Amino acid sequence: MFYMDYIKDKLITKGRPQAEIVKRIQKEYGDSVIQETTLGQVFSGMKGVVSLLTCTSKLDPDEGIRFRGYSIPELREKLPKLSEDGEPLPEGLFYLMLLGELPNDEDVKFLSDSWAKRAQDIPQHAFDVINALPKSSHPMIQFNSAILAMSTESHFRRAYLAGMDKRDYWDPMYEGVMDLISRLPVIAAYIYRRVFHDEKYIDPDPSLDWAGNLAHMMGFESEEVKRLMRLYMVIHADHEGGNVSAHATHLVGSALSNPYYSFSAGMNGLAGPLHGMANQNVMHWLQRLMDELGTDAPTTEQVREYAKATLDSGRVIPGYGHAVLRKTDPRFAVQLDFANKYIPEAPLIKLVKKIYDVVPDILTETGKVKNPWPNVDAISGSLLSSYGITEYPVYTMLFGVSRALGVLTQLIWDRLYGLPIERPKSQNLEWFKDKVGFKE
Repeated sequence: MFYMDYIKDKLITKGRPQAEIVKRIQKEYGDSVIQETTLGQVFSGMKGVVSLLTCTSKLDPDEGIRFRGYSIPELREKLPKLSEDGEPLPEGLFYLMLLGELPNDEDVKFLSDSWAKRAQDIPQHAFDVINALPKSSHPMIQFNSAILAMSTESHFRRAYLAGMDKRDYWDPMYEGVMDLISRLPVIAAYIYRRVFHDEKYIDPDPSLDWAGNLAHMMGFESEEVKRLMRLYMVIHADHEGGNVSAHATHLVGSALSNPYYSFSAGMNGLAGPLHGMANQNVMHWLQRLMDELGTDAPTTEQVREYAKATLDSGRVIPGYGHAVLRKTDPRFAVQLDFANKYIPEAPLIKLVKKIYDVVPDILTETGKVKNPWPNVDAISGSLLSSYGITEYPVYTMLFGVSRALGVLTQLIWDRLYGLPIERPKSQNLEWFKDKVGFKE
């Protein structure tokens, strides 16, 4: 079902001129050399190589993430909230990433209402697919299976098969993205209640905002948890186009795959321990620390010795370091600020702060670590657990619900820009050896 949508009209008004600029730049400057690539960059995962056109966010090594130019502290100040002392609504961030301008309360209300309506149309077979899987299946397996199952409802697939002007591909992509984003909280909450709460499901409340409704359907009615969920959904929403979940979504989408197929690819990447599964690794490390030391309030010296023992055993300290950032992740900082404001005495939060006091120095002393500072995962699980969401396997799924906001917004812009299928060139090892003059 399509809905009357002034945001969609606004999008094409902004998008058409930018799409023409992309075509003109490609035509007039396509042979311009913008960056040379080293062999080291190729062999280290193309780190730092500019090879993607992304508009939703930018990750600076020294400043951190900016969404359409706005830092996270600025988003907390400028995006609409339900109350003066509340957290920004994810609907507002979606609007900002989509249109490049700050929304007002009416814009956010429109998106909340639209997503609430669209969430009512989830096909029953998506739930049937979830129920066919063992409850012991990791929530990400169930989550991704449901996403693929919902692809039967793809507007883009139907429109493409019917035949349409490629300049209009963005339109059914937009509709599919709006449908998918609206339904992800329902699917995630269903999986959570199925696995961890004896299949005692809770119906959506259309009067609630998108993140607040997710907390409600998971079984958390307090305003405190809803406030946390709004913050969590905002800060995990995007991280530039080159991270695994964003790039995988873009890559599969470049084949004109529908948003369900594309987002599923991104979620498969997010489920890796070097990406979105890292929040669970942090919690397991913290739990082992507490179990082995026999306390949830170890001394600073105990934490220091445990961290050193982790490194001496050849393992890493999860939650510390980042492929791009060279400072404390602003997403860590904003969560720490939230915790200090509302739950400063929570045992896990006090432990996280103690680790923050000692681990960067320990990592720096090794002389091997470029970034000894904490990233978003160093505290996110502890925050969720402190508010009663203690089931670690669900953390990555919640990350995925949030990440949809950014990667699917960019997917719409990929179709607005008319970007082609992605096809980088590759060479065998002999070619590289010859290029650099390597001798055995």
